[in-house]
Amino acid sequence: MKHGAGVQVAVEVNAATVRRGDQLMIGGQVYTISDLTSMQRGVKRLHFTSGETFTLHPATVLWAARRTDPRRAARRL
Repeated sequence: MKHGAGVQVAVEVNAATVRRGDQLMIGGQVYTISDLTSMQRGVKRLHFTSGETFTLHPATVLWAARRTDPRRAARRL
């Protein structure tokens, strides 16, 4: 999907479902995930475009803004 294509939707994410490009709001600040590193016991280290990192544990649930193409979703149905 091209940068900026599709619509932005709110999705619930955890360590298993978070993706590169997701935008998370943590402490009132928006962070965009640039990379992910898998660690032991299902933990993920999130690397943000700002250079900061965040450790996401499997039981932690956050809301993310994610770009999606509704035409692709319709084709899967």
